[in-house]
Amino acid sequence: MIRVLLFLLPAALALAGGLGAVTPAVAVPKAKPVQVTTYGDWGVFVAENGDDKTCYALAKPKDRAPTTLKRDPAFIFISSRPSENIRNEVSIIMGFPMKDGGDAEAQVGDTNFDLISKGTNAWVKNPATEGELIAAMKKGATLIVKASSLRGNMTTDSYSLSGLSQALERVTKECR
Repeated sequence: MIRVLLFLLPAALALAGGLGAVTPAVAVPKAKPVQVTTYGDWGVFVAENGDDKTCYALAKPKDRAPTTLKRDPAFIFISSRPSENIRNEVSIIMGFPMKDGGDAEAQVGDTNFDLISKGTNAWVKNPATEGELIAAMKKGATLIVKASSLRGNMTTDSYSLSGLSQALERVTKECR
């Protein structure tokens, strides 16, 4: 999973307006993600490296609280990697370090999904519920992600879900 987030980092950084304070500690693969299109608040990206192809929908938060905390950019990715038989994997870059194995939460409407953290990243704790999260996101208007930093600061990032369904349809089309 970490390899995938590093692979997706160039596109995330481009959306954030450049490298800024986020610099990967590990070399990023040579394949550069290309933005195919945008639907609402979600971009669709494709990266190819030989037989490996990764397609993903990406969004950045519309609101981040508390606003007084200095953090790196945050992103949510929903990626497919056909060569690894992976479809619709949800990955989140929080923009700050969290306790490894720590708890975080994603909320769509009244439904909560547990996340697990490693470094600055979070994933759905129970992969069997990933489809439920994506289904809820397709029907919902806002995704709220809550997590605590290593310093104990509770943060809340709010993502718009406008355009997500179309973006995921395009991801599927690009990465059959």
